[in-house]
Amino acid sequence: MSDLYKPAEIAGLVRRSGVAKTEAPSSALFVLAVLAGVFIAFGAAFYTVAITGADAGAGPVRVLGGLTFSLGLILVIVGGAELFTGNALIVMAWVDKLITTRALLRNWAIVYAGNLFGSLLLAGGVALTGLLAGPFGETAARIAAAKFALEPLEVFARAVLCNALVCLAVWLSFAARTAAGKILGIIFPISAFVALGFEHSVANMYLLPVGMIAGAVGTVADAVVNIAIATIGNIIGGAGGVALAYHFAFKGQHG
Repeated sequence: MSDLYKPAEIAGLVRRSGVAKTEAPSSALFVLAVLAGVFIAFGAAFYTVAITGADAGAGPVRVLGGLTFSLGLILVIVGGAELFTGNALIVMAWVDKLITTRALLRNWAIVYAGNLFGSLLLAGGVALTGLLAGPFGETAARIAAAKFALEPLEVFARAVLCNALVCLAVWLSFAARTAAGKILGIIFPISAFVALGFEHSVANMYLLPVGMIAGAVGTVADAVVNIAIATIGNIIGGAGGVALAYHFAFKGQHG
C-alpha cells in the first residue's frame, strides 16, 4: 500500500469529509470551531514571539515566522478541530450535490462564530499574561498596524492567495496516511503564506485585537472591515481556487 493517497482518492476523501462536517451536531461543531480559533491564535502568538527582536522584513525571519505559525494548522488537523478557511473545501461536496446550500452555510456560520470566539478568547488570555507590556507586545502592535495600513484591494488579493495555500495544505494532509506525513504536508504551504504576508481571516481575529490591546492605532470598525474583506477573499481562494479546480479535474472519479 502506498504511503500516499492518489489525487483522485484525495478528492473522494474531501467530498466525504464535507458531508460529515455538515452533518455534525451544532454543539460539537461549535466546540471544535472554538478549539480551532484557539489553535490558530496559538500559532499566531508563536509567530509573534519568533520574529520579536529581529528585522520582520528580512526573508529568513519571515520564513521562520511561517514555520512557527504552522503550529496552528497542525493542531487543527492532527488534533481535530473545525477551521472556517479549511472548510472552504466543503464546496467540493456541495457542487456534487452531496450536501445542500443550507447545510454548507450552516457549517460555515457555526464554524466562523466558533473561530472568532476562540481567537478572542486567546487574545484576552494573552493580554492577562503581561506579555504585551514588553517586546512581545511591541511586535504584536507592529503586526496589527501593518495590517491596518493595507488598502482593501491588497487585503482582498492577499486573502485569496492565502486560502489557496491553506486549502492546499489541508489537501496535502488528506494525502498522508500518517501524522508525520500530515505535518510535513502542512508546514510548507502555511510557511509560504505567512512569509509572503498574505491575509488569513481567522488569524486576524487574534492578531488585530491583541495588537490593538498592545497599542496599535485602529478601531473595532477597522478590524471588522479587514476581517470581512479577508473572509471574502479566503472563500474565493479556497472554494474557487482549490475546491472547484480539483472538482473539475477529478469530476466523475471517486477514490
